[in-house]
Amino acid sequence: FVRWCLRRHPGVIRALLGTLVLLPGYWLGKVSKTAIKERMYGFLRRVPDVDAELEAFWAQNFARVNPWYLAQQRPDDIIISASPEFLVRIPAQKLGVRLLASRVDKHTGKTDGENCHGAEKVRRLHEAYPDVEIAEFYSDSRSDSPLAELAEHAYLVHGQTRTPW
Repeated sequence: FVRWCLRRHPGVIRALLGTLVLLPGYWLGKVSKTAIKERMYGFLRRVPDVDAELEAFWAQNFARVNPWYLAQQRPDDIIISASPEFLVRIPAQKLGVRLLASRVDKHTGKTDGENCHGAEKVRRLHEAYPDVEIAEFYSDSRSDSPLAELAEHAYLVHGQTRTPW
């Protein structure tokens, strides 16, 4: 979505460049991932109609949802993402699944709480669904190991390929 907005609103590059100054602090462990993402999503202030861009983005990109997922989709599925809620809400609604994601204001980029990443995903899942049991878990990132460890079956996804965790 960042690249999408950059192509359609080249002025957002100025806001994105501000993220670069924080990277050395992040690499040294002095700046949090949440702070980096909040600065990065500050580009949203330069997008005149974020909702229209989200609709256009998903109209073009929703078809990229993996067909293997659509074939096995269940009504109790939950998307748990480090991406902002506003970005993942449209596909979650189209799929009819629940959503847990980073709470980011779509107009300012400001974060409400921690970035929904790693162990924070587990905390948020248990907060929202205390009795949840994970039968199958899929992710394209090893940083999701805390969730994978809770699942009966966990898979790492790369394109169309799913391999056991």
